[in-house]
Amino acid sequence: MDIGVIGCANIAMRSVIPAIKSISDFNLLAVASRSFEKANEYARKFECEAIEGYDNLIAREDIEAVYIPLPTGMHQEFVVKALQSGKHVIAEKSLGMNFSEVETMVNLAREKNLLLMENYMFEYHSQHKFVFDLINNNEIGELRLFRSTFGFPPLPKNNFRYDKKLGGGSLLDAAGYPIKAAQIFLGNNITVKASNLFIDKSLDVDIFGSAYLSGNSSIAAEIGFGFDNFYQCSYELWGSKGKITAERAFTPQPTFSPKIILEKDNDKKEFLIEPDNHFVNILKEFYRAATQRDFERHYTALLNQAKLQEEIRLLSTKNFIN
Repeated sequence: MDIGVIGCANIAMRSVIPAIKSISDFNLLAVASRSFEKANEYARKFECEAIEGYDNLIAREDIEAVYIPLPTGMHQEFVVKALQSGKHVIAEKSLGMNFSEVETMVNLAREKNLLLMENYMFEYHSQHKFVFDLINNNEIGELRLFRSTFGFPPLPKNNFRYDKKLGGGSLLDAAGYPIKAAQIFLGNNITVKASNLFIDKSLDVDIFGSAYLSGNSSIAAEIGFGFDNFYQCSYELWGSKGKITAERAFTPQPTFSPKIILEKDNDKKEFLIEPDNHFVNILKEFYRAATQRDFERHYTALLNQAKLQEEIRLLSTKNFIN
C-alpha cells in the first residue's frame, strides 16, 4: 500500500513513520509539511519525497492512504479532503473537536467506502490480551469496577495542547486513553453519568478532569486525566476475588516490558509481558482492514469514542482555576 504522511509532528518522526517503514506491506511515498524545509528534513531521514503543502500530497493519485498527525483542530479539513480524493485515513487522536465533526467524517468514509481510523495504538498491545486471559480464566471473579488514570506534569505553554483552536485540552488528549480502555473492558454500551473538568482561565482549556461511566451491567468505570498531574498511565480491574493492575497501560515503548500485577487474598503475582510495538500492530490492522474492506467496526469505534467525550463535556461540572 502506497502511503503518505500529512504533517511533521514529533510522534510521526519518533514512532509512526519508523513503524510504517518496518512493515513490508507499506511503501512510504511522501511526507508533506507547510514548509519544504521541514518536509525535506523528514524525507531525507525516511527516504521518501518531500512535498510542500498538505493539499499537494492529497492530490497525488499514486497515494492510496494517508497518516495525519496534525492537531485535532485541523483534522476535519484534511481528513475530508483525503477521503474525497479516495484515500484511506488513519489520524491521530482525537479524530474531531466534537461528535458532530466525527460523525461528518465517518459518514463521508462510509459513503466513499474507505477506511477511517484513530491512532489509539495502545489498544493493540499484547499486554491487554494477557489481562483478558486472566479475566476469562476467572482469576479475579466477577468484575466490579474499572479504574484508569492518564496524566502528566505541565507542558510548555506554547504546546498545541493548550491552544483551544487546535483542539487543546485534556479531554481531547489524555482523557481519550482511559475512555478507550473503559470500552475495551466494559463494552460499547456505556454512558457518562457524571464528570468534572477543570479549566485554566488564562488558556480557556481544560487541564484536568474526571468522569464516572456505566452501562446496563453492574460494572462501572472511574477515570481521571490531565496535563497538570503527577504522571499516571495505568488501569485497574477490581473483581469479586481479586484485582488486576496494568502499570504502563498506554505508553510502553517497543523495547519495554510492561508489568501486570495480579492480587488475590494474601497472594500477589507480577508478570512481565514481552516487549511489543503497538505502533506496528495498529498499522498492520489498518492495512488488514483497508485491504479486506472491514470498515464498519472502526466507524463504530470512532462514533462511540466521540460520543463519550461529548458526554463528559456536556455533563461536566466546570471548575475555573488560575
